Amino acid sequence: MGAARRMLRHSAALGALIGGIAIVSYAKSQPVLAKERGNGAVDSLRDRMAAVNWTVPPRLVQEALLRGTSPASPLDLLVVGGGATGCGVALDAAARGLRVGLVERDDFASGTSSRSTKLIHGGVRYLEKAVFQLDYKQLNLVFHALDERAQLIQNAPHLCHSLPTMTPCYQWWEIPYYWAGLKLYDIVAGRQMLHLSRYHSAKESFEFFPTLAKTAGDGKTLKGTVVYYDGQMDDARVNVSLACTAALAGAAVLNHAEATAIIKDESTGQVVGARVRDNLSGRDFDVHAKVVVNAGGPFVDELRRFADKESKPMIAPSSGVHVVLPDYYSPESMGLIVPKTKDGRVVFMLPWLGRTVAGTTDSISPITMLPEPKEEEIQFILDAISDYVCVKVRRSDVMSAWSGIRPLASDPSANGDTSSISRDHVICVEPHGMVTITGGKWTTYRSMAQDAVDAAIKSGNLSPTNGCVTRDLPLIGGEGYDPSCFAIIAQQYVRMKRTYGGKIIPGAMDTAAAKHLASAYGGMAHRVALIAQNEGLGKRLAHGYPYLEAEVAYCARNEYCESAVDFIARRSRLAFLDTDAANQALPRVIEILAEEHKWDKHRKKLEISKAKAFLETFKSSKNAQFFDGKHKMVR
Repeated sequence: MGAARRMLRHSAALGALIGGIAIVSYAKSQPVLAKERGNGAVDSLRDRMAAVNWTVPPRLVQEALLRGTSPASPLDLLVVGGGATGCGVALDAAARGLRVGLVERDDFASGTSSRSTKLIHGGVRYLEKAVFQLDYKQLNLVFHALDERAQLIQNAPHLCHSLPTMTPCYQWWEIPYYWAGLKLYDIVAGRQMLHLSRYHSAKESFEFFPTLAKTAGDGKTLKGTVVYYDGQMDDARVNVSLACTAALAGAAVLNHAEATAIIKDESTGQVVGARVRDNLSGRDFDVHAKVVVNAGGPFVDELRRFADKESKPMIAPSSGVHVVLPDYYSPESMGLIVPKTKDGRVVFMLPWLGRTVAGTTDSISPITMLPEPKEEEIQFILDAISDYVCVKVRRSDVMSAWSGIRPLASDPSANGDTSSISRDHVICVEPHGMVTITGGKWTTYRSMAQDAVDAAIKSGNLSPTNGCVTRDLPLIGGEGYDPSCFAIIAQQYVRMKRTYGGKIIPGAMDTAAAKHLASAYGGMAHRVALIAQNEGLGKRLAHGYPYLEAEVAYCARNEYCESAVDFIARRSRLAFLDTDAANQALPRVIEILAEEHKWDKHRKKLEISKAKAFLETFKSSKNAQFFDGKHKMVR
């Protein structure tokens, strides 16, 4: 009953805050002007997306554009880092008419941005803190994130959607507590609310979530549930779409290109570019820019030390571990979140791309390029969810498991005060002119990018042709997307498949494949379907998954897919969904990429080796190591 007493103790504060929120939310919910028409930058980009035969500039062209810079002809902006924030900065700046380059040492979304919870959310926990601590800064974070949630779903509707999430109540006092808190979440969202939260009885709850436990691990029986709505996305594909949209807007984006040193003006000491190594060819070259934006996520301190060895660290890294389980653990369209488990942590189970993702809150982590989940972290998640589902939770059901590092940011001028660590983003304009942005969360990447570009324009005295236009700017695939387009794809295309004997035979473009193409590529899905039909690449890459051979060719031509890992991890999500399926698909993925990129035998062997090593970091039941004596090693 401690939580109940706490709820009553804070009821006065809650009432006062609800009143203030209602006033602000009413103002936010009033009708707004229609989207701006006649904006040259937006209209031009929309026209390019709508063109039948548009293509992003080839990688060699992008590299040549970066190589072509000089002290006399620099870029306006060089962005280092190809995650959500970095690609968002590149798109924002290019759409303002600035001359922009971006380099990423691995692939777009290869770090934190592909390893998120896949949620687009305002932050229910932040709202709880705002209420009980009377913290208006936390409240403003929720307001802002909910607004950005709506914009992201609007701009990439094929990759983002609303998701109902169930909060189970095993004590009577939890029903009014969670109901009131989630109704407050609705109020804060205002006109950006996805759907109304609602209460369901225990009987209704089992109808919506059949595997929900009637009795929790501590013996308490289910009293009811409260369902609320947030957004969900395919994070890596949103990131790749950002990079490609930036390229279409005029930015020179280059993945697998690493900033190895910072270039400074000898007379002023200002940062004026970076030394870059193309990790595919091994070639080094200089990129000159008026402003360098450091968007390296957990690695921003590394680039800051390139510019100033004495710079104080900004990053307090934390990791979030996720496991993927079969689809029968959760319904197709309902998630589950337990705000407080036995040890006080949050645990969730969410349906995602035909499987179930389970995870928990952050823990302290070292910074590494390929973080791996620890077996005890995986086991904690399995033990935690076993208290709330009626099926036996087995370690052998884990199809993939991964860890992502979140770059919690602190102000470097705060003299080591840990209270300066923020859940909001931090922008630091260094004395030598480099602009660093870090922190924040996926949901607010667009506004983070906007703030970073604003800071860069001020720092470098740049001259954009227009202001920020990304609020209503669709990403590639979002323009022309309609939820029913999968039916047209199923009707108009066939999958021409090559048999083992080399014969091409027709196959139906079944509903599962058509829905997958529509949700992954949006308005561009017909292009992939056309490759499947016209080039005999309509075969599935792995049994039980809708990914087609045609996608490999499409991504190599249109999405800067330069390696096998690029495809299995970030153009498709096989590595995150099922390491066995990813291994099964590898030979054919490499075969198609080799044909597209003209690889020799040595490169193909290297790709196999790198991909298998990468998949070993995803601790599925087949590659996990057990030392507790409770589990049998499966080989």
